[in-house]
Amino acid sequence: MYTLVSLLAITFAFLALVSPSSAATADQWRSRSIYQVIIDRYALPQGADPTKCDTADRTWCGGTWNTLRENLDYIQNAGFTAVWISPVSQNYQGSTTPYGDPYHGYWIADATQLNDHFGTSDDLKALSDELHRRGMYLMVDVVVNDVMATSTDPDLSTYMFKNSSQYHPYCVIDWNNNTSIERCWLGDTVVPLPDINTEDPTVVSGFGDWIESLVKDYNIDGLRIDAAKHVNMDFWPVFCARAGVFCIGEVFGSDPVEAASFQGPNGLDSVLHYPMYNSLVDAFTIPGPLNTTAVSDMMAQSKALFKDTGVLGNFLENQDVPRWHNISVDPQSLYNAMVFNFMSDGIPIVYYGQEQYSNGNADPYNRAPLWPSGYANTTAYQLVTTLNKFRNFLTQNSTWLYSSANVLATTEYGIAIMKGDVVSIMTNIGSPPQNVSIPVYTPFQTETDLVNILTCAHWVVGSNGTIEVEYTLGGQPVVLIPSSELPGSGFCGFSSSSTGSSKYVSGASSAHAHSSWFTYSLAIGLIGVFLW
Repeated sequence: MYTLVSLLAITFAFLALVSPSSAATADQWRSRSIYQVIIDRYALPQGADPTKCDTADRTWCGGTWNTLRENLDYIQNAGFTAVWISPVSQNYQGSTTPYGDPYHGYWIADATQLNDHFGTSDDLKALSDELHRRGMYLMVDVVVNDVMATSTDPDLSTYMFKNSSQYHPYCVIDWNNNTSIERCWLGDTVVPLPDINTEDPTVVSGFGDWIESLVKDYNIDGLRIDAAKHVNMDFWPVFCARAGVFCIGEVFGSDPVEAASFQGPNGLDSVLHYPMYNSLVDAFTIPGPLNTTAVSDMMAQSKALFKDTGVLGNFLENQDVPRWHNISVDPQSLYNAMVFNFMSDGIPIVYYGQEQYSNGNADPYNRAPLWPSGYANTTAYQLVTTLNKFRNFLTQNSTWLYSSANVLATTEYGIAIMKGDVVSIMTNIGSPPQNVSIPVYTPFQTETDLVNILTCAHWVVGSNGTIEVEYTLGGQPVVLIPSSELPGSGFCGFSSSSTGSSKYVSGASSAHAHSSWFTYSLAIGLIGVFLW
């Protein structure tokens, strides 16, 4: 006869075996949209002086995991279903360098320790729990390529890996040599970044143990991997298997062949789509070349090269490139490019402050604090909210989610694409009205009633499936869908399928919530079987 103690012991042993650290796969991330945050710059604690953050000083301004948790409504109300946060590991703790302090989180010291500038272990767990309570995913930035030093002969005792054999010898990168890119050091002689020897078996196993524990301890749903192309490719499948979650890597550069080589079973689940970012800059920034063909060409190349365009990371800004509002003077250029990122293949990512027209150029000015904006309900914020709400509605339909976006038209004034039954027309003419138009041939039947979800205006399809967008009122983007598909969307007078609170809540709950309930149910079932 089993005693209660023995039953509990058996049950908890079972829980230890079957409880996954995470179950958030690439396919589950496909329907998500991501808001990227540098923790130090998102929100201040109550009572802090909001005027004391000078971006040029390159030092801490006071944002923490708790202040993000306390201000998640701003992100969720915009419809985002995931948050990507800057690295959580311990950073360099010495005196201020000529390049400032590691407020950004990327100057790693001991990866196994948390960064106490941003809070405690309980604080990070509370942030993760709150995101999952809201049905949102947590993505954490990780750095495995390097650590930070102040000389090319650092004291290794302060790092996770303490033996010289676990680092590549100092050398300057030859950007024309792939081995050099993987093994030589990023940074410079002022702040060098010692390159970790990720071919070393002790490094591979050490990083595997660390990431497995990190994901499990903090219920992390996905990883953004810094400087992915500076690590030997065969490291990534092992590392990501130990993590057990979606891995999206940074492969900085404009070459789609190079970027695509990192996606797949021999590399990562996904990469940030830098080649498309560069094409969008070419097509939409004002002033700029206004080359819309760059986008249509990159769409074709992406389909041919990438294993899965549906999980690529679409972005217009991040901590390593200029703010869009810095390189383009016209807000309509931002709006049109944003529509492309939400309505084409891939996972849309918005960098904090993009929706507030932050305008910094390079580091550190593209990392300015968000609070001076007052978290205003700007036109860009409203557009993001609309696009998120619409995309969240569309992703409930697997036909849209798994369909591939196709180019319907490309002219010198813009580009039209179709994904599922949604036609999006983006223009590069800017805000001033122009007497130009973009004719688009669609597969819709004549007299099909379409609705522009950005304005609720109705469009009737002409003969041979034609629609035509005129810009006599300026260069606004257009997103069209047959009105017959809008019931349940909550758009343009159509009822919403959701009930209760008007605040957007993700229809997909946390992967952890699903796995936890499943495990709990099995455990209760086991006890019942033994007692019976």
